Amino acid sequence: MVKPLGSSEFKPGQTFGKYTLIDRIAIGGMAEIFLARQAGVEGFEKTIAVKKIRPHLTHDENFVRMFLNEAKLAAQLSHPNIVQIYDLGKINDSYFIAMEYVSGRDMSRVIPKCKSLGIPFPMEYALKITSAALEALYYAHNKTDAQGHPLHIVHRDATPENILVAFSGSVKIADFGIAKATAQLGDGRTENTRAGEIKGKLSYMSPEQCMGKDVDHRSDIFSLAVVLYEWLTGFKLFSGDNDLAVMNNIIEGKIYPPSYFKDGIPEVVETILMKALEKDRKKRYQSAWDMQFDIDTFLASNEFTPSSIHLSNFMKQLFKDELDKEQEFLARLHSPANRTPSSPSAKVPHTAQQTTDVIELDTSNVILEDLPADAFPESTPLPLQRAGPVDVTVHLDKGSYRRLTDLAERKQQTPAELAEHLLKAILKTI
Repeated sequence: MVKPLGSSEFKPGQTFGKYTLIDRIAIGGMAEIFLARQAGVEGFEKTIAVKKIRPHLTHDENFVRMFLNEAKLAAQLSHPNIVQIYDLGKINDSYFIAMEYVSGRDMSRVIPKCKSLGIPFPMEYALKITSAALEALYYAHNKTDAQGHPLHIVHRDATPENILVAFSGSVKIADFGIAKATAQLGDGRTENTRAGEIKGKLSYMSPEQCMGKDVDHRSDIFSLAVVLYEWLTGFKLFSGDNDLAVMNNIIEGKIYPPSYFKDGIPEVVETILMKALEKDRKKRYQSAWDMQFDIDTFLASNEFTPSSIHLSNFMKQLFKDELDKEQEFLARLHSPANRTPSSPSAKVPHTAQQTTDVIELDTSNVILEDLPADAFPESTPLPLQRAGPVDVTVHLDKGSYRRLTDLAERKQQTPAELAEHLLKAILKTI
């Protein structure tokens, strides 16, 4: 039995299914993200991120459907510049996504960090990051299903918060939570935004998105160009006293060339940016690849062409104070004293309040049953839709535990190994 984790209940080292939650690294109104560890046999460990629906939304069918669609959509995307989805599941009432952990910072933190240290954010790095994001978007925009039918994916939230820069220098796009796909999602239905419905962060929307019109891949190009404009000039392109003013600015307001706010921006870069910011999408770049090609062509001819190593060194220097603390934390985390026992193993907590001992079993080779029909509101291609590895916790009173350990010792097994053997024997008779 796994107890659901509420946002106020979290304690480092808490078990969540087959994962150990190490730290809460982000929390919003709809979901929270944890740094987690997945342990396996022979000391195998993997550091991942677990995104979990906030407790108050677990019974919101619309949000749960959006959350599951994010996982199903993103799980079909395999690209070095897109955060990878590993797992989708439900523990009691809590849906979660296990995904790639990117050791780095999102761009909503990079630019403010530069400003706080009085360091100008180099134009070349802004262009390199944009180029990588465009490559990811182009891949998503042109992704097809197994039958070769276009999925017509539109991210709709290409914002600084969803562009991650790793300390290794890699760049990844995250969060397809409000992505739009016009192809079938697995149950014969299609997921489309209703007319007049607006999703995304207002300041980075395209005019057509802002007006609730149908959007295509060119909307993402506009949004990413708004982000690049902000990185190059240090000014937010669309702002206002209220949402209505921001929307009016996006739809009707004049867009000044970036050189209006900042000197030294090359003419070719300005031309690229202004083309991507055309309010008439027919006049914009017609594919993310076209814009990426122009950016890469400029960088190749520029006096300084940054590599991933350059970007890595810049990030490490920029966040040196925070990185040192994180590395110290992770070193303590992976020390033998804090390591989760390798499977198979027995973990026996000893506290004054406890009346039972607990054995945690790895039953990765045991299939108990299919997941219940209501585990997923919609059909999904993910492996977890059908039967798969499950975690089982066996609670024993102290007398039973002593008998188990005595028998295990005679058989030269750990208590967990013996308990797993007994469980398998019982299942064969059912």
